[in-house]
Amino acid sequence: MKSKIAIIGLLLFMAEFALGSLVEADNDYKIEKIKGDVYRFVDDRHRSVFLVTREGIILTDPLNSPAAHWLKIELKKRFNLPVKYVIYSHNHSDHIYGANVFNDPGTIFVAHELAAQDIRRTKADTVQPTVTFKDGMVISLDGHSVELRYHGPNDGRGSISMLFQQEKLVFVVDWIVVGRMPWQKLWSYDIQGMINSTAEVLELDFDVFVGGHADIGNKADVQRYLRYLESLYSAVINGIHAGNSLKELQKNIKLSEYSDFKQFEEWLPLNIEGVYERLMEESGMGWRPDIKH
Repeated sequence: MKSKIAIIGLLLFMAEFALGSLVEADNDYKIEKIKGDVYRFVDDRHRSVFLVTREGIILTDPLNSPAAHWLKIELKKRFNLPVKYVIYSHNHSDHIYGANVFNDPGTIFVAHELAAQDIRRTKADTVQPTVTFKDGMVISLDGHSVELRYHGPNDGRGSISMLFQQEKLVFVVDWIVVGRMPWQKLWSYDIQGMINSTAEVLELDFDVFVGGHADIGNKADVQRYLRYLESLYSAVINGIHAGNSLKELQKNIKLSEYSDFKQFEEWLPLNIEGVYERLMEESGMGWRPDIKH
């Protein structure tokens, strides 16, 4: 009898553990209503957005296969509407993989032509875009419009902004983050391109900013992020002209007015190093005769 009770207890424990694991897995993903009919999908550090209309859903980055599978189930459960469009923010796999989950005959996949070229040439394991554009395009569905714009080089290939016009909400991935420092050593970033592109985004008519990482913000948050980029870039350029080594730059550049940004202490030295490397190599400051070495 005792052995039967022990077995039953063990089975109950295993069932509870399995259920707990499922709940924990679901808790890795979240859907949040942001404004109007626009929702944010969160997978750990990654974010995407989608727009729900009576005629169907406009979805941005699917992120990855497990996240996309979960999202597809939730979209069916909550809205029971077809996904009409999937828009890629750029070419990086941590944002656009998982698209196969939504690869139905009635779904149109959209990307900038440079992102589409890179996806094709590198044989990325995701759905090839069926519609591409050069400078910009507008996707309209059931009285809603999403304006896609290419702002030049910034991060990856073919990275764009997406303006949900009726909701006055803009979505940008990787090269604008609010409430947090830019990613570590700024790998794959064109620093001046980021500054140029962010300045152009600020000309758009939006109240709400959603990024592919970090926090939701507003236009003032994006302006402050741009000031950080400009201050960082100028400080490193001026330091190089003063003959400072990388270690001296990391010691001397403080930018303490941005110390409230998440990861400030950990990533400021890495941000400085990333800008320094781009300037010395890509901008050629490392072999210019007017620079003290």
